[in-house]
Amino acid sequence: MLDHPVMPLDSAMSPDDIMGFASGVETSALMAMASSIALDAFGPVVTYSPKVFIPLTRLCRDVCHYCTFATTPGRIASPYLSMGEVMEIARAGAAQGCREALFTLGDRPEDRYGAARLWLSERGHESTLAYVAAAAQAVFDGTGLLPHLNPGILSPDDYAMLRPHAASMGLMLESSADRLCERGGPHFGSPDKRPAVRLASIAAAGEAKVPFTSGILIGIGETGLERIEALCALRDLHLRYGHIQEVIVQNFRAKPGTPMAGHADAPLEELLWSIALARLILPRDVSIQAPPNLQPDALESLIAAGLNDWGGVSPVTADHVNPEAPWPHLTVLERACTRARRILRPRLAIGPRHAADPGTWLDPRLAPSVRRQVDGQGLARTDGWHAGSGLAAPVFIGGQQMSSRIAGILDRLNEGEEPDRDAVATLFTADGGDFAAVVRMADRLRREAVGDTVTHVVNRNINYTNICLYKCGFCAFSKGSTKALRGPAYRLDLPEISRRAVEAVERGATEVCLQGGIHPDYDGETYLAIVDAVRAAAPSLHIHAFSALEVFHGATTLGLPLEDYLARLKAAGLSTLPGTAAEILDPDVRAIIAPDKVTADQWLQVMCAAHGVGLRSTATIMFGHVDNYGHWANHLLQIRALQQETGGFTEFVPLPFVHMEAPFWRKGASRSGPTYREAVLMHAVARIVLHSLIPNIQVSWVKMGPDGAAAILNAGANDLGGVLMDESITRAAGGVHGQLLDQPAMMRLARSIGRPLRQRTTLYDLLPEEADPSASRQHQLERI
Repeated sequence: MLDHPVMPLDSAMSPDDIMGFASGVETSALMAMASSIALDAFGPVVTYSPKVFIPLTRLCRDVCHYCTFATTPGRIASPYLSMGEVMEIARAGAAQGCREALFTLGDRPEDRYGAARLWLSERGHESTLAYVAAAAQAVFDGTGLLPHLNPGILSPDDYAMLRPHAASMGLMLESSADRLCERGGPHFGSPDKRPAVRLASIAAAGEAKVPFTSGILIGIGETGLERIEALCALRDLHLRYGHIQEVIVQNFRAKPGTPMAGHADAPLEELLWSIALARLILPRDVSIQAPPNLQPDALESLIAAGLNDWGGVSPVTADHVNPEAPWPHLTVLERACTRARRILRPRLAIGPRHAADPGTWLDPRLAPSVRRQVDGQGLARTDGWHAGSGLAAPVFIGGQQMSSRIAGILDRLNEGEEPDRDAVATLFTADGGDFAAVVRMADRLRREAVGDTVTHVVNRNINYTNICLYKCGFCAFSKGSTKALRGPAYRLDLPEISRRAVEAVERGATEVCLQGGIHPDYDGETYLAIVDAVRAAAPSLHIHAFSALEVFHGATTLGLPLEDYLARLKAAGLSTLPGTAAEILDPDVRAIIAPDKVTADQWLQVMCAAHGVGLRSTATIMFGHVDNYGHWANHLLQIRALQQETGGFTEFVPLPFVHMEAPFWRKGASRSGPTYREAVLMHAVARIVLHSLIPNIQVSWVKMGPDGAAAILNAGANDLGGVLMDESITRAAGGVHGQLLDQPAMMRLARSIGRPLRQRTTLYDLLPEEADPSASRQHQLERI
């Protein structure tokens, strides 16, 4: 393996230039370069799509000399699968955990066969493509499987008709050599195999914004230069449209009963050379795929040549194009990946890059399904866990092998190098051994910064109103008016707020957390009155109150500079600010999730002003909705930069998005919260990025659940937050972890990972042991 990543070949290089370069390099050296690019672009993950194969029709107007898929009407019972047969196959695939329905068929058979025309006419379909559209729609509506369509040559109008029913489509270029279409060539008699025709169809897919799969077929009589020419043609189309998600490098295998039955199979050496050249020629965001069933004894070599995707693998149906080659079992692929120091992960029919941007690449009918099935990098969710759901935290087996990419980042950060966006975003991709390495470093830094003690605060939440002028897409707590939506709207008056504060003290609380919606009657005086009321009723309570939005609203309604208004709040008795309303500090994300809320810059201005008047605050991130790893990295770096300037943040609190009742999730406009891997990594990466600046990383037991919180305390976090008497915001979003995690429960949680528990103040001073019920219980347990 090379010590540093290699870049793809310059896109200005001509096929002749590339051939000259490749001719002077051993295949093993080309493979090493290609493998380095693959690792740098995709990390150690090798993907596959769990699919079901639906051969809608085996009739075709073309005559390819190597094909056993195409046949004639007299050799099959029916020209097409019936809709019932299609659905039977799809349901069987869905029952086995498939996510993709691969529709493969011959090119416009009705142009050649009367039997095809009659079958379609009797069933009310104008064409094969019209039937494809109907079948794909039925499969998606009936099973949720995402259709991938391989219907042959398509025009712009054809793409427009099929796009609403397909997550992706495909067409193999096979070769750019016109001579293979001449008499005696493998494509003679197949007008749809003309390279110009196929390239025009692939270009039309790009115009139509269709995520696309293409590829080359090697060993059918083409030269090495012609392979390179085909790859360069695909490269140029992708650079123009960005739509090619993967390029297949498929080796020819002779099949009995075909005109090319006596033709030699493509040698493994040529396949490896071609995969390596594909990786070197194509842009780094295009996956390189080779069918694993066509070289089952060379899987590790294919990975070493630069492959990062196995394509579709079916637990239900055969490879109808290569029926002599059964799909390898997933355990075989997994073992091969492990031996090659890679990790096998499933994807959808639409590749990760395009799945991460469904608004651009998918029809609105399909986009909600894809959003709900993917993580922040567009890969398929696999753990079944969701923040706030009450489901047990998965047991994540990280593995021992670490990639050089992650190792290099961790080494540089460990040596004190300033983190940058790309490095931090890359840490969020950590999986397998990389995941374990990030978690280990975060846990070590936690121990160095704050030791092994797990801290918590005894507090009470008082959410004084859920009536709000703002319409944040993620918020299930707020009500737009006094009209009941998912529960009654309310507004607590000052006597009730005071009563709850007094009750909090009686129950042992040292802090009261005050937040609410932006009621239309509220102004800056309202928040001052709330502080006055609580301070008068419970002088000993630490008042931790008001989001940046509330502070900004209060200052604006009184026409005061932020500093002046915050100074008035402090004088009235405000002690600290919660760092809520940060969500994601990115304008593009906020334009979707909270378009009328404080901007990212305004949130930072409120925090900076608060720190400037002597009010410390927390910092938060609410993640796992429409954001991505780059957004997360930018958010952490902005928090880091402000902390370097002011030193005013006491803790960083990741808040995984709880999706179940969130309005924009119910509309299909967001993902389903972070995966468990992502939730753990957010705490771990935050510890690494904020190390030496913010000593405390808090895990939300409300979002993660007690078992998830325990795991994250071994992944960089050191604080459990508050007991949260009367937590209501997460519950409104569908969270089920309750309103209270009392001190005995927290004690059990900490003891489950062999760590002591202590009660703290809001500012992280430990209570004296004689005043700390956690400490006294700890001593009692130690004596038992």
